[in-house]
Amino acid sequence: MHPKVAISSDFFSSVLKLPKAQQEKAVKFMELFRQDPTSPGINYESIQAARDKNLRSVRIDQAYRAIVLAPERGDVYILLWADKHDDAYEWACNKVLKINPENGVLQVLESQYIDEAEQLRQADRQAQAGLFVDIRDRHLIRLGVPEELLPLVRQIQMPADVDALKIKLPDEAYEALAMIADGVSLEEVLSVYDVSLQHEPAQIDTNDFASALDNPDSKRLFLLASDDEALQAMLDAPLEKWRVFLHPLQRKLVFRDWNGPVRVLGGAGTGKTVVAMHRAKWLAEQTLQDRDTRILFTTFTKNLAVDIEQNLKHICAPEVLRKIEVINLDAWVKRFMDKQGYPIKFTFFNDQKKRQIWDNALVLKPDEPDLSESFFHEEWEKVIQPQNVNSLEDYFKARRVGRGIQLNRALRKAVWPVFENYRLGLNDAGLKEAEDAYRDTLSLIQTKSIKLPYTSILVDEAQDFGQNAFKLIRQMVNERQNDLFIVGDAHQRIYGSKVVLGQCGIKIIGRSYKLRINYRTTEQIRLAAVAILEGIAFDDLDNGIDKQIGYRSLMSGELPLVQCFGNSQEEAQFILESLHALSPDDQAKACISVRRHVDIDRYKSVLTDAGFPFYQVDQNTLDDYHHPGVRLATMHRVKGLEFDTMYVAGVNDGVLPLTILNSDDPTIIREHEQRERSLLYVAITRAKRFCSISGFGTLSIFIRS
Repeated sequence: MHPKVAISSDFFSSVLKLPKAQQEKAVKFMELFRQDPTSPGINYESIQAARDKNLRSVRIDQAYRAIVLAPERGDVYILLWADKHDDAYEWACNKVLKINPENGVLQVLESQYIDEAEQLRQADRQAQAGLFVDIRDRHLIRLGVPEELLPLVRQIQMPADVDALKIKLPDEAYEALAMIADGVSLEEVLSVYDVSLQHEPAQIDTNDFASALDNPDSKRLFLLASDDEALQAMLDAPLEKWRVFLHPLQRKLVFRDWNGPVRVLGGAGTGKTVVAMHRAKWLAEQTLQDRDTRILFTTFTKNLAVDIEQNLKHICAPEVLRKIEVINLDAWVKRFMDKQGYPIKFTFFNDQKKRQIWDNALVLKPDEPDLSESFFHEEWEKVIQPQNVNSLEDYFKARRVGRGIQLNRALRKAVWPVFENYRLGLNDAGLKEAEDAYRDTLSLIQTKSIKLPYTSILVDEAQDFGQNAFKLIRQMVNERQNDLFIVGDAHQRIYGSKVVLGQCGIKIIGRSYKLRINYRTTEQIRLAAVAILEGIAFDDLDNGIDKQIGYRSLMSGELPLVQCFGNSQEEAQFILESLHALSPDDQAKACISVRRHVDIDRYKSVLTDAGFPFYQVDQNTLDDYHHPGVRLATMHRVKGLEFDTMYVAGVNDGVLPLTILNSDDPTIIREHEQRERSLLYVAITRAKRFCSISGFGTLSIFIRS
């Protein structure tokens, strides 16, 4: 029987830190190792000082070694680490690999923390009641806490103390305890990890490493070398672990059939889009039998659709990718209506003509009540369009909850001609607002009983879609198994308005999930971003409240650098000096992000004058990693992207929030400020390692507060 061979996530990370020549040798060794770990060309050496006697050293070259788990029983080989000889041995001496006796997961433990826990056990200090006193030892172990480290958990007294466990426990154990400490119910935490306290698990053989590697929860850390497609994905981009290593809850959402629509929420960096992409791949591979059927993956903007399609190419074979159609909804609607003989011209491509039509319509506004022009724009966007108001009778019945100015029946009749004339003006000009286009497309599909080729639709950035968009999406695929998979986060709503999926015919009861672990940013960056949104209530896309309880990052780093400069030149000079301190490779992993296009132009001039290379990422371009230089993009454009270093610049009073709003409606003002806060939150959470937040003159109230 052929040996079972696996490679750890940490091995790929360690190889990246090696010199280029040794990287190539390590990859060559890995190829030999995965083909035949018993090859005579591989010499396994015992590590005398290692606590785990299953660990072996193998030669990469004269000075570099790899560390391998090679148990005497089971014909299993796991490639764990690569480093200089002495550093590799030091790593091995501080590691112990254990199979959890309650859940069967293969875990990597640190010797020093095993010793620390043993000292607590001997001192009997773990006996005092602590934060997790109501959870039995066996149940903690079932949640991923190694039995050897239980005393470390038992000494925790306060929720804030849980952070000290981050570096001491396996990730799954820390995540579970952190969620409980943050107030997530034990029932929900157990559900995330598919753990039951009522039923006894099957007997676990703690020496059966082959079975442990087959455990789904072990696959967040270990990749079976027989998975050629996944291995190639890691070799192509070793840092892009999302391509292969998924969290247990992510795997649970991806690799199964669902009896109806699924909604997935999660803060920035929790991998919602990653889950949706893997879901699309799984559906295309497992559920499509008919050559004429396809999977549709849609999102809100064109550039996000382009980014998603590019990333799908990294995880999907060409024949699978051909089954997945990626397109933003507006583009899909235009293409569909054009083919049906109803060509559409959207108003957002004809802003000047749209303003002219509004000016003509506003001539009809009544003298009494004396309403501002902004009132009519807001009434149209908040009442007329979302509720499909097409007549005065419809307007009499329309709900106006949250609108600052009350209108009785007589006043509604007085203002109605403005809206009626605006719609007529659009029709005469052959223009459609997106809401009208969604509504017309839905009507056409229903009237003509048009059958679309989609068996499943995946929706990314769901928070930016409105009611009419979701009513259309519901009509585009039959109600069936695996029909809709919807991911979003209202905290990142920078375009649309609140939506209630249930009112669009999309029933998600019993199929709603929340991702809570941020894999992108450090905890320090996450906390700074979350502080921007403090005190604001956000919806869950279905008439509930989405709280960020249990939302955490597993990584630590520097605090974001917040600065206010005397003028724009000083701010630009700081950014230039900071960029010059980075290597060319790291410069290409940095981004300057600003609120306005005028600031893009300003920084283009600054970088050009300094002779500093840059690459502008706009609505029509991808982030081409082959192109040298710092990235330059608006805060809207960086949505869906990530960078090692972020310079969030020009965060000035009057810029965030942008003073373009001409309204005296407190609801509109509040919604505008909330969207602007969400935009800053989005920009900050693009940073993976370091974030600079700066302005000049007077900083934005969002930062000062």
